[in-house]
Amino acid sequence: MKTLLLAAGRSRRVKPIEDKNFLKFAGRTLLEHQLDTLKRVGLTDIVIVGGAHNLEKLKTLAEPYSAQVVEQKNLDEGMAGAVLSVEPLIKGDETLLVVSSNDILAQSAFESMIKAQESAADAYLLAYEVKEYFPGGYLKVDKHSPEASLRIVEIVEKPEPGSEPSNLVNIVVHAFKKPATLFAALKKADTQRDDHYETALQSLMKEQIFEAVPYSSFWQPIKFPWHILDLMNFSFKVMGSRIHPSAQIAETAIIKGDVVIEEDVKIYDHAVIQGPAYIGKNSVIANNALVRESMIGDNCVVGYSTEIARSFIGDDCWFHSNYVGDTVMGNDVSFGAGAICANLRLDEKEIGESKRNKLGPVLGDHIRVGVQTSIMPGIRVGSNTMITSGLVIAEDIEAGKYVTGKVELEIKDNKAVLDAAARAKMKGKL
Repeated sequence: MKTLLLAAGRSRRVKPIEDKNFLKFAGRTLLEHQLDTLKRVGLTDIVIVGGAHNLEKLKTLAEPYSAQVVEQKNLDEGMAGAVLSVEPLIKGDETLLVVSSNDILAQSAFESMIKAQESAADAYLLAYEVKEYFPGGYLKVDKHSPEASLRIVEIVEKPEPGSEPSNLVNIVVHAFKKPATLFAALKKADTQRDDHYETALQSLMKEQIFEAVPYSSFWQPIKFPWHILDLMNFSFKVMGSRIHPSAQIAETAIIKGDVVIEEDVKIYDHAVIQGPAYIGKNSVIANNALVRESMIGDNCVVGYSTEIARSFIGDDCWFHSNYVGDTVMGNDVSFGAGAICANLRLDEKEIGESKRNKLGPVLGDHIRVGVQTSIMPGIRVGSNTMITSGLVIAEDIEAGKYVTGKVELEIKDNKAVLDAAARAKMKGKL
């Protein structure tokens, strides 16, 4: 079986994070975690489809796995174009497994797909069993079909709540025993439609047996920035707890719960690491700093009296006397003293479409934030941006911007008189 890992997407909905394939969870990129899972179940014949924007990075990560990397020339062709880009690599009717790099699944999902090949169906789609409405593609199945217990007859995209044809949601883990027919259907389908790939599958269902493979274990799609926090929390459950022998930890530092501390980390006096937490290589947690339920990347400095709570922090980020709550942050971000990431609306209602009442800002790469600047909940700040001091950022900032503002001072004569007797009386009550 040849596995096709789709990684050419431009991560538009997760902006300002540049490419979710390279987000690091517990020290390894999302793509590496995916490749590790495929390898564990014996799926080692892998082709990764990338775009011009990420091809070289993909090649570097793919090399230890002996995976091939091919380029999808026209990214506007979506999944259909990605699948067609590997047609020259498919020999005869070897089974083709199509997998999205941005749907994170338990190992059992792939084991179920491998086992499903024993049946007589022509194609198999992983079907997630939902308990409540999910805005995705649903599988309409014919449970009375003599050919298969769950023969798929239609994919219904985003039905209205209450009108779902089943409780099975289509996940992009698709196996095709006759990939040549898939390529032919993709070439015939209407290329102007957004659901070009799904339209091709729909046409094949009229001629072939498509079977749903039920799945109910862990599934986390990465479609929006707050999903990164969800996946971080899942990573905490599986990463374990360990401290590298080279880490330098002060006697007065406090470490509680499941914590991973990588090599050459320095944790200074009175710092607190409250697990679950991950501290990346060469990072520094300074005096009186508090890190809780967060992932800190490599080469970071969490400076004096900084608190980082429930946040995902990339590599090479620097802080000093800051509060960072429920925040997603890329690489190479630096905060001046007193800058904060707010994470709660005054009315405590949900923030945007996140369905969370606690969500900090989302920051891209290479960002500088000046002292005493506050970034409001759910705000997105694009990469290569500088924000000057003393501002309140309450609207999204596009990439490559320099943000400044005016603070008007009113200066007049001082008519207040200091009362020394009152001061002495107050001191007596301290």
